[in-house]
Amino acid sequence: MQIWQASKSWQVGLVLIIGVFGTSAASIFVRLAFAAVPGVPSVGFSLVLSAARLTISAILLLPAWHHLRSSPPRRISIYYALVAGICLALHFATWITSLAFTSIAAASTLVNSTPIWVALLSWLWLREKLSYMTLVGIGVALAGGIVIALGGAGVDSFASNSLLGNFLALFGAWMYSLYLLLGRQAQQEGLGLGSYITIAYTTGALVLLPLPGVLGVSYTGYPSIVYAYILLIALFSQMIGHTSLNWGMRWLSPTFVTLAALFEPVGASFLAYFLLDELPGRLTIVGAAILLVGVACAIVGARQK
Repeated sequence: MQIWQASKSWQVGLVLIIGVFGTSAASIFVRLAFAAVPGVPSVGFSLVLSAARLTISAILLLPAWHHLRSSPPRRISIYYALVAGICLALHFATWITSLAFTSIAAASTLVNSTPIWVALLSWLWLREKLSYMTLVGIGVALAGGIVIALGGAGVDSFASNSLLGNFLALFGAWMYSLYLLLGRQAQQEGLGLGSYITIAYTTGALVLLPLPGVLGVSYTGYPSIVYAYILLIALFSQMIGHTSLNWGMRWLSPTFVTLAALFEPVGASFLAYFLLDELPGRLTIVGAAILLVGVACAIVGARQK
């Protein structure tokens, strides 16, 4: 397998490092935003952060609506994109909320177990066969998830409710897996990637925007640093981080880029330790390592198939 496809490989590698760093920093910005508003209900404020992140992304994609109006896609593809947007909203809402209850190491690792659930859902929904390596990876990843669940209970002193936080992060991974699969179905029905993202992001933003108000939490009145963190989440982590990883697939093998993205929870854990003095329990670290090995095996197995 040829990994490098560009002559200036150091430039591509630098962009990949920036991408991993950008995505790793998202959980740090979220946790810092939580710390800046003590006393504000964590669930309601999580929805503020989630809605703001998707809304900023949707605003940046406003020009794409002109193309959608001039070239209307098939109705079935729009339905897929609309449901995907709801799943994306649930993904951000649950993952960001999980950071209020569990460690950054556990939350970022569990939410990055997406390849495992994509493989399982593809088997259940689309009847795709799983390779032996993928099955091994699923088993190893599930074992790692169990270790994380056992390790978080009563070990991570900074985690107020590890079991709840871990479940929310896992639910976020399930929702993102559905988002990816629905996106594939929408594109197979003729909807372009840009149009799909535009519909999904806008739908997700519209779903989340009214929810903080339902819980009695406002979008205004916070310290200015909170809005700076929101912009960093949307622009640095989302637009620069994820875009850098997607751009890397032009020059590197998809398997290599996907495996490199698994360093996100590693980077997030290191940043949490150095910036927030957050060191997870020993079982959480061991479980995260096992889970990531399982996810890596599943990715390689899927590519081999």
